[in-house]
Amino acid sequence: MSDFPRLTSSYRLRHKTVRNRVTFGAHTANMSENGLPGAQFGAYLLERALGGAGMIVAEPMPVHRTGVLTRGNFLPETDDIIPAFRRIVEPVQEAGAVILQQLYHVGAHGDSDLSFAPHWGPSGLPSYHDSDGSHAMTGAEIEEMIAAFIAAAVRCRKAGFDGVEIWAAYHSLLEQFWTPWSNRRDDDWGGSLANRTRLSMRILEGIRAACGEDFIVGMSVSWSDTYPVLHDIDELTEIVALHDATGHLDYVTCGSGGYLDFEQLMPTFAVGEKLTVPATLALKQALTHARVQAESGIRTPENAETVLSSGEADMVSIVRGQIADPHLARKLTEGRAADIRGCISCNQMCWGRRSRDYWISCLINPSAGREHIWGGDRFSVSDTAQHVLVVGGGPAGLEAARVAAERGHRVELHEAAPMIGGQFRLAGEQPRRAQILDLLDWYERQFARLGVTLRLNSFLDADDIRAIGADRVILATGSLPDEDATQRWLPQLGTLPGLANGQVHAPEDVMRREARLGDAVIVYDEGGTMRGLGTAWHLAEAGHRVTLVTPDPMVGRELVRTSADIPIRATLARLGVRFLTEHAIAHWHGQGARLRNLLTGEEMDEPASALVMSTTNRAFDPLSAELADLSPILVGDAQAPRQAPYAFYEGRRAGMEI
Repeated sequence: MSDFPRLTSSYRLRHKTVRNRVTFGAHTANMSENGLPGAQFGAYLLERALGGAGMIVAEPMPVHRTGVLTRGNFLPETDDIIPAFRRIVEPVQEAGAVILQQLYHVGAHGDSDLSFAPHWGPSGLPSYHDSDGSHAMTGAEIEEMIAAFIAAAVRCRKAGFDGVEIWAAYHSLLEQFWTPWSNRRDDDWGGSLANRTRLSMRILEGIRAACGEDFIVGMSVSWSDTYPVLHDIDELTEIVALHDATGHLDYVTCGSGGYLDFEQLMPTFAVGEKLTVPATLALKQALTHARVQAESGIRTPENAETVLSSGEADMVSIVRGQIADPHLARKLTEGRAADIRGCISCNQMCWGRRSRDYWISCLINPSAGREHIWGGDRFSVSDTAQHVLVVGGGPAGLEAARVAAERGHRVELHEAAPMIGGQFRLAGEQPRRAQILDLLDWYERQFARLGVTLRLNSFLDADDIRAIGADRVILATGSLPDEDATQRWLPQLGTLPGLANGQVHAPEDVMRREARLGDAVIVYDEGGTMRGLGTAWHLAEAGHRVTLVTPDPMVGRELVRTSADIPIRATLARLGVRFLTEHAIAHWHGQGARLRNLLTGEEMDEPASALVMSTTNRAFDPLSAELADLSPILVGDAQAPRQAPYAFYEGRRAGMEI
């Protein structure tokens, strides 16, 4: 019997039987080619269908020219997309998945840089996407929008999709009309609940009439308790129930957050899990026809099974979990849950790349977005098995060893420390980041399955490596903190003045519990990443008085693209961490620092018992020159210190190329 009986059970949705209750929900992959879906997007979806997903909801399609939001959006209002989508839909269906497309319009929260059109909304209020205002739609424009939604659904049917999902989540156009705060109209489209839902009801009824009975129609909604101007659960349930009463709505999927509280929309490790369960439970109790799907923080199969078995939803959308492991559903069905590579909720390469308008990928699964090049998250066995030696057990070394073993090579990995993971393990020791430790456990399970020889506490020099006599050598020796504690924005200083006074540490020293810090600690965070912020969080939770100094104009600048910056700043503030932005360290006295204001040049003294310098690391590569005749492959931080995604990517590529 399956450990996940509800999650792996099939169900009926309109005219289709869905093979399990795992949905790969709608999200912007940003992979269009000149506005059309091509090989990259097709392979991306197909990999999840081959991986066992029951239902796939393809990337949101803007239904109208005023709704274009990203550089990778598909072309709106044209039949040119039909044959291109048909080439993508058919292989997904042949792989056993039901496939829909989401239809959307963002309303007032548009992007004029891409649409070159005014943002259309109910009442002309400000955008929460950029600094622009919006255009209050006329009655004729509302009718135009209704026709655009219906026409888009008809194109989906012609392209072979099994249905569509109407986007009414995250305070999009339809929710803007539903919400009295954003809908201040006094005509037939505002005021009473019937008037405020008239637009979405017309769209729902029009799609059903145009596309027929054998066509799934879902709706995406969201719930947030951050701002009182948004719907509470009872109000949201009443609105969805009106649509359910028509009999035209087959399912509703409920997310969290929105444009007013973006950190809840794609919650990182800094936010809780199963965020929408209170709302989906209320919807389950109220709706009589539509099925209910939970999403947002349904990260693990265990979470999903709990939600379903508790009657809190009928199915679940696991998006980032299936970006991280596209074969999640198939592994569940085959009883291999322990082989699932769990999402670490970092958002660095999924939302982190989408927020900069690139196509998305994944920190721990670099095949995401490269399925059309690499053949998915699957590996072909090498024609010639070789003995592969990997030196270093951080992200690059771990991935290189795993992939080389998957391809049939005999692999041994040597790690100088007593545990695998390197600096990535130290990141997992920071608050709320234990998902990283789970990932390292996964690597150890994969090594056991694949027969990788893992040797810990094993430091190798060049002679040792030659003596092993491997056919190929991969050097993943990582990076080390800058011994001189130099600062980017005070380059004229060179070595930190006062470094010899002692009590200056790297974040790694702190997280390894090697530093005796005293009561008051200054954390100088030059990167705006979790290396500095996570260390400050750790220290504050441990009871230290922390002052976080950064040369940036805000704390957590690099985390903005992941949406983790907001909850982490809030957490640090609640813990009493003091922020000093646009400052640097002019001198360390041993019992305090002289801080320099980078705007005015003024200096001030800040007492502290220790200074933690989160500045750029230096590559640690003591071996490649001496072993040049062996043509070793140098990967990860040993080439250049960077963030973790590039180490996983280079490790994957090295393992595939041998």
